[in-house]
Amino acid sequence: MSERSVQHDTFVIEKIYPARPERVYFALSDQKAKKAWFSHAASEVIEEVWDFRVGGTEVNAGRTGDMEHRFVATYHDIVENERIVYSYEMYVNGVKLSVSQTTIEIRPDDAGARLVFTEYGAFLDGHDNVKDREHGTGELLELLGSSLSDS
Repeated sequence: MSERSVQHDTFVIEKIYPARPERVYFALSDQKAKKAWFSHAASEVIEEVWDFRVGGTEVNAGRTGDMEHRFVATYHDIVENERIVYSYEMYVNGVKLSVSQTTIEIRPDDAGARLVFTEYGAFLDGHDNVKDREHGTGELLELLGSSLSDS
């Protein structure tokens, strides 16, 4: 049996988007809008589930080359145009990398909307770490910003 471990860590990313909070919330809460920026274009879709409500589940699973990724989330708290709280598991090739809790806050800002993304993660067995997760999340939030400026 391989050695088991868990690394606990937290990161916070703040972004200012030149869009109203309602528009940012829509890009996070509408299936078609989120798919436009969240999904990898070259990825073959394996499974998609979208049940955006408190207690609902989101599954985003795909394959790129020989890598299969799976994101499985449960929504715990949703305040329209203000807050989304969810927990999720991340897998690559069937191996569970982490279990995380995330809070996304959307606040009015003079420039449009301030998004505050806070994630606490339990990174399992050395398969992932907070530095890589924060970097990947930052890239996703940049894609979100690009999608807001494109429409």
